[in-house]
Amino acid sequence: QVQLVESGGGLVQAGGSLSVSCILSGRTFSTCAMGWFRQAPGKEREFIAGISRNFGNTVYADSVKGRFTISRDNAKNTVHLQMNSLRPEDTAVYFCAAGATSNFKVLTEDSAYNYWGQGTQVTVSS
Repeated sequence: QVQLVESGGGLVQAGGSLSVSCILSGRTFSTCAMGWFRQAPGKEREFIAGISRNFGNTVYADSVKGRFTISRDNAKNTVHLQMNSLRPEDTAVYFCAAGATSNFKVLTEDSAYNYWGQGTQVTVSS
């Protein structure tokens, strides 16, 4: 059974930093592109960052570019999202996702991802 389990998140003041992580089990991590999405109350889920299976190719949504950094550790089956200069509008439930792929492209569409974590809350106070 494939599982994605997120950790981290929480409450931070605007301008602060948080890190969320996600560990994959039940599937070979290096065969999956990884991504982070978020969903704020009353809004649709949106892509914010993705990383390829290997070579560290990354894509970011414009809303987080320059503030967030996605990284992965294939030896630990883990993907991280470092979030700096947080804003109140970053408040959302953050989901990690894994997409099985045979290439080294970054997946940006949620339909391309096969597996999803349960989500972790990030709240940024003003």
